Amino acid sequence: MAIESINPANGKLLRRFDPLTEEAIRQKIGLASEAFHAYQTVPLEHRALCMRKLAAILEHETEDLATIITEEMGKPLHTARQEVLKCASACRYYAENAARILTPESIPTDGNDSYVRWDPLGVILAVMPWNFPFWQVFRFLAPALMAGNVGLLKHSSNVPQCAITIEALVRRAGFPRGTFQTLLIDSRQVESVLGDERVAAVTVTGSEPAGRAVAAQAGWLIKKSVLELGGSDPFIVMPSANLEAAVETAVRARCVNSGQSCIAAKRFIVADEIYDEFESRFVAGMEAMRVGDPMKDSTDIGPLATASIVDELEAQVRAATSAGARILTGGERMVGEGNYFEPTVLVGVPKTCAVYREELFGPVAMLFRVTNLDEAIRFANDTAFGLSASAWTQDPMEQRRFVTELQCGAVFLNAMVASDPRLPFGGIKRSGYGRELSAAGMREFLNSKTVVIAKADTGHA
Repeated sequence: MAIESINPANGKLLRRFDPLTEEAIRQKIGLASEAFHAYQTVPLEHRALCMRKLAAILEHETEDLATIITEEMGKPLHTARQEVLKCASACRYYAENAARILTPESIPTDGNDSYVRWDPLGVILAVMPWNFPFWQVFRFLAPALMAGNVGLLKHSSNVPQCAITIEALVRRAGFPRGTFQTLLIDSRQVESVLGDERVAAVTVTGSEPAGRAVAAQAGWLIKKSVLELGGSDPFIVMPSANLEAAVETAVRARCVNSGQSCIAAKRFIVADEIYDEFESRFVAGMEAMRVGDPMKDSTDIGPLATASIVDELEAQVRAATSAGARILTGGERMVGEGNYFEPTVLVGVPKTCAVYREELFGPVAMLFRVTNLDEAIRFANDTAFGLSASAWTQDPMEQRRFVTELQCGAVFLNAMVASDPRLPFGGIKRSGYGRELSAAGMREFLNSKTVVIAKADTGHA
């Protein structure tokens, strides 16, 4: 089956590619394996030089690269520009900090010289999603290549042009041939790639089913894996919060990337005494979002990436209303060409409804009223996911409890959740395991090797 690049704004075919044959895949894995043996000995200073050049290319060609992203997956062009520049920031972060992260750690032991050194594992398979088609790849690529690993990218099948472009950028930056390759394959071919003994580890960002399948195989093969999966992030607003700032941020947090982000706020949990005002302002804010042509800088929300995503979102909204939820605004796919869905606010979603526990991957928000802090925390944790949370309060006691008791990989107080190259990124529960970014992300695919050297015996017979 061909791999097709389709413009989600109008449904038109951009390009079509044939998947790699099994023989072609084996050749690329062989090239990666050969490249690793040479690349791991390349001085860190030279890797950093290439990484800085890669950052410079991203910065100098932002407009062209952003256009590829927008045409292929539909996010508004101004956010695609931000994505490209964020990739450059990750490249610069690791170019500047890899030496510190990789410095051997001396550990005093009884009478011996001992330390821990960090060695690359080898060929790493990255199975990446479409929603941030550059950023998701670069937050793996930058630490992996700086550490001396090499990468094989299996990108989402609806963004093949992004995948090919990223490989070309890496080569133009001066990284040796074979150190980063794109595999144009469908999901059924991932098993054979991971099963190759020359592939050392795998990282997956994407859906829960994809994570389960890859992690199960990696576990069977006893290969290291990192999973960054879905989220149903809570956005909690308590009475002491700056309500104006909370509402403005809440709308942005739900509509970021047209609602297609694992760390987008999805469940809005609001204290009873301020709920009515929050609801009124939030609905108005969602209705003010400008939906339309993603190539226009005035657009807030573009098309969803594929027609099937619109179908699924529409089915989830219908299931919620059938279970008793009410729609305060939106709730429908938009008429005309392209994969557009109205910004939507749901209230009264019952806990018995499947949608209550699912991830809504589009501009659809669920609002909940709570009476106190304890109930807010219970609501926030009442999910199988555990990626991140945003909590709004000026009360120091409430802040301490949120930081301590929210079951997730990151808590942002009075701020919108966002990833940052300097901070670990990842979740718990069914949001996955392991971390990306920062020193923690770099070390996921390094061998922490213990070295012990006995001190010379200076005694005389």
